[in-house]
Amino acid sequence: MYVVFLRNPKGDGKAAYYVGMTGLSPEQRFQNHKNGRKAARIVKRYGERLVPRLYQHLNPMPFARAKEMEVFLADSLRKRGFIVYGGH
Repeated sequence: MYVVFLRNPKGDGKAAYYVGMTGLSPEQRFQNHKNGRKAARIVKRYGERLVPRLYQHLNPMPFARAKEMEVFLADSLRKRGFIVYGGH
């Protein structure tokens, strides 16, 4: 599980995040996005930094639980008024 802070592509002043899950370390997965390897375009273009305080306490976890938690975390951020990408 990892969360990336994004420069808001809409430019409306709201904070934006990308929520994802990975078997890699969050740092390696973020680097892969930035380097264009299996990258989400939104993270490659607008990704600024990881936000460990939002996911660190969740790692590691089994795949099935991570799939559920990815959706839960994304929905939780949306309910708090943030723009969220990923989190399927």
